Amino acid sequence: MQKVIGIVLTILALGFNSKAQIYTAKQGSTLITFFSSAPLEDIEAQNKGAVIIFKTTTNDIQIRVSIQNFKFKNALMEEHFNENYMESTKFPNAEFKGKINEPIDHSKDGEYKVTITGVMDIHGVKKEITLNGTLTKVGNEYKIQSKFQVKVSDYDIKVPSMYVKNIAEVVDVSISSTLEAFQKK
Repeated sequence: MQKVIGIVLTILALGFNSKAQIYTAKQGSTLITFFSSAPLEDIEAQNKGAVIIFKTTTNDIQIRVSIQNFKFKNALMEEHFNENYMESTKFPNAEFKGKINEPIDHSKDGEYKVTITGVMDIHGVKKEITLNGTLTKVGNEYKIQSKFQVKVSDYDIKVPSMYVKNIAEVVDVSISSTLEAFQKK
């Protein structure tokens, strides 16, 4: 798995200018969660395996999340999520490619409230969105945090009528990660 992540990071980084400062998710630092609150059942999952690339010269950010890496409190929820809703064999990843809108002084440590506009690709559907978040520079690392909502129907995710009380129409998503300078290995 680590070799695959390394190859993906290298390929993605090659698309950037070689003089750019590129930061990637520090091993084990990323946590993506989603929470669905519905009348019959709350559903929560965590994913610790996202690939994140941040280019400081342009403030571009890319995030790729393997859908099958979401872990649930029980195996049946995870199976339904992957097979019935997300169709993770057909749509294995969710991606976001965007750009921070506000100017960032990368020469100084500090916390920045930011908006990031870009394209979210979930379940084969691409949609332009703007996310709110926080970017914090501490030494040679960046910490990113964001909380946002995803409307299930916006991404053509079908919920059978018999389960409509089990799954919320809008899902709360949060992401937290620490990024470090990319090192070619």
